[in-house]
Amino acid sequence: MTTIKNVVLVHGAFVDGSGWQGVYDDLARDGFRVRIVQNPTVSLDGDVAATRRALDALDGPAVLVGHSYGGVVISEIGTHPNVAALVYVAAFAPDKGESVGTLIADPPPGAPVPPILPPVEGFLFLDRDEFHGAFAADLPAQLAAFMADSQVPWGVGALAGAVTEPAWRHKPSWYLVATEDRMIPPPAQRAMAERSGSFVVDAIGSHAVYVSQPATVAELIRQAAVL
Repeated sequence: MTTIKNVVLVHGAFVDGSGWQGVYDDLARDGFRVRIVQNPTVSLDGDVAATRRALDALDGPAVLVGHSYGGVVISEIGTHPNVAALVYVAAFAPDKGESVGTLIADPPPGAPVPPILPPVEGFLFLDRDEFHGAFAADLPAQLAAFMADSQVPWGVGALAGAVTEPAWRHKPSWYLVATEDRMIPPPAQRAMAERSGSFVVDAIGSHAVYVSQPATVAELIRQAAVL
């Protein structure tokens, strides 16, 4: 058995890579070499290119981790030769030809509707007043307010970006289901995890579980790092 020491973290929509700090600190204390991708979140191609640059710079295999929309990015770039394993954290795990747009087009009855505002000049935001409850219900109000006010614009092109060949068909994968998620319904997370053949763990947390429970996320990454 070999422990992979490189970890690449890919954030999702409306946020940037700073939310990974707790996970970064936890893994770095254990000697992992952690890199955080800063996605432009304008188009899927652009975010894949940013992640490819991080993977190209590595000296060996890595665990590639994606949160939310970041799961689309890692599904597309995860066939990269430096990727040994995939970890989805309350993330989309699209199949060939799927995008976030197609995956959310037909929500299950009764599922909460993410408070995404109409696009402005090709970019999307979450309603600031609903951000806490929808995205980060298990975080302190002050931190959720900061995240709401520091949102990264999400390009409608990224929403529509479709996966060409899903990496989970070729690489082992792990999936953390956030059981209180109000952005991606937990049943949808479970369905994607089952389809991808992922090893699944549950965490009682919001969509921002990577911020609220960094130790839980880091532990799953450690499991994925042992091959």
